[in-house]
Amino acid sequence: MVYTIREVVSFLDSIAPPAYQESYDNAQLITGDPNAKVNGILCSLDATEAVVDEAISLGCNLIVAHHPFVFKGLKSFTGKNYVERTLIKAIKNDIAIFAIHTNLDHVAHGVNKKIADKIGLTKTKILSPKKGILNKLSAFVPSAAMEQVMTALFDAGAGKIGEYSGCSFISEGSGTFIPSENANPTIGRKNNPEKVSEIKIEVMFPSHLERQIIKALKKAHPYEEVAYYIHQLENENQEVGAGMVGELSNALDEKDFLAHLKSRMNLQVIKHTSLINKPIKKVAICGGSGIFLLNAAKKSGAEIFITSDVKYHEFFDADNQIVICDIGHYESEIFTKELLLELLSQKFTNIALYFTKIVTNPITYL
Repeated sequence: MVYTIREVVSFLDSIAPPAYQESYDNAQLITGDPNAKVNGILCSLDATEAVVDEAISLGCNLIVAHHPFVFKGLKSFTGKNYVERTLIKAIKNDIAIFAIHTNLDHVAHGVNKKIADKIGLTKTKILSPKKGILNKLSAFVPSAAMEQVMTALFDAGAGKIGEYSGCSFISEGSGTFIPSENANPTIGRKNNPEKVSEIKIEVMFPSHLERQIIKALKKAHPYEEVAYYIHQLENENQEVGAGMVGELSNALDEKDFLAHLKSRMNLQVIKHTSLINKPIKKVAICGGSGIFLLNAAKKSGAEIFITSDVKYHEFFDADNQIVICDIGHYESEIFTKELLLELLSQKFTNIALYFTKIVTNPITYL
């Protein structure tokens, strides 16, 4: 089967919905024809000129990168910096570049889960779940149509809470209405009051699915006019948010854990605060720049918090309550390219998939 770039993008968007990215982000298809057929996919942490060259040499016409290389508007394309040179080279060679950034950071099976797996953490959960990204649908359905409507809603993505699917609340009541002269009622007669036994179905769903949920409701519902309403919820979505916390199967001495971390994450150096003489059992992590989650890490009961890009004065905020480890931005997220290849291989078994061998880390160590 031949796939288009649009189909690959659609699959990745289903894994990490664009609605979950931060407002400053640019996770999307940055360049390329969505209708072009995919010859091969190169997975990378960054999109650079060297990565584009590698894609050309491999015969890949799609790069899937974690970091967007374009974050703000470009007013010229003269090749004066690496962003413009990368873009020009990609366009000249018909290479599409897709970025999947903070949206992949924020899903429970994303970047931080990959780090947790590398370290060997179990019982993982989101460190700081997001609020305001769940809605509740209340729909009124004639009793005879309840099953078909509920099935349609579940198939469209409603009714999922953590590891549970098909979640709903049902209550019975009566619906009243008077069809007008121009109506085409499923039940009752024009200009006659009707009272019908109805079911109120209530389901939660991710806010970004609202359009398809309503479409499914209207398609499955027998009425000409469907009665429903939607509420935005303040509930935390436990499957979406920043960072992750998990546990080691066996507690380790602090120095032993640091050695374990260095080995498993293939680190050259670890910057960390003073050790606090506590065995390491619970570990908080955030790939990339995550010091904003320090208080959440403390509240979680973690003995150590692993992230990157920590400023000098921010190390003081450990305050002997937790060990802060800065392992480097590139180093904390480098295994994302493996994650991307693993995700893509679930669906695109007949497309050549690679992850880059280019070291895109702009930092070197003496």
